[in-house]
Amino acid sequence: METTPLSSSERTKLGRKAQRGSTDRADLYAVLDAGLICHLGLVVNDYPRVIPTAYGRDGDTLYLHGSTGSSALAAAEGRQVCVTVTHLDGLVCARSVNNHSMNYRSAVIYGEARVVTDESERLRALRAVTEQIIPGRWAGAREPNRKELAATAVLAVPLTEASVKSRTGAPIDQEEDYELDYWAGVIPVSLVFGEPEPDSVLPVPEHIYARSGHTLSG
Repeated sequence: METTPLSSSERTKLGRKAQRGSTDRADLYAVLDAGLICHLGLVVNDYPRVIPTAYGRDGDTLYLHGSTGSSALAAAEGRQVCVTVTHLDGLVCARSVNNHSMNYRSAVIYGEARVVTDESERLRALRAVTEQIIPGRWAGAREPNRKELAATAVLAVPLTEASVKSRTGAPIDQEEDYELDYWAGVIPVSLVFGEPEPDSVLPVPEHIYARSGHTLSG
């Protein structure tokens, strides 16, 4: 599928280390699709608030999931918000304390939030959120009933205005520091899932093993 480049705006324009940015929309999709938690930032009653929540992507729309009792989600309707997703890939140890860094992938999205009210879109959004967390789970569990849907809020944010930034590779030291007797390198960081722990006598389904990275036992 062909994708259009990310459009630049004053809010998405990178300042420091701009060379680490990307205008490739596919890179934005890659960062979002690999994540599990996003952080929603907005102003509620004149105070800044940042909320961690589950999310899912459907095309060029990001869907955020929460409770109808959340004052932050309710206040987001028609308001400008900021959503971030970050992956930590490594701790970068340099010879100089000043040159220590991290390897990472990040995305920042700005846009006007919309509370989803259409029933078919709400179900599509909740499926996207569920599949983001555990691919195959929507078909492997009961769908939400009317009472559960009434208690669930879904927020939509367009992927129109966004920036992507990342760092990879080894530490970068001053030339004279390479002669110093200090260790330098990268400590890789990754998310690891454990062996599935069932709460019943039913066998663990294939999609759960696939998500955990383990193989079917027996």
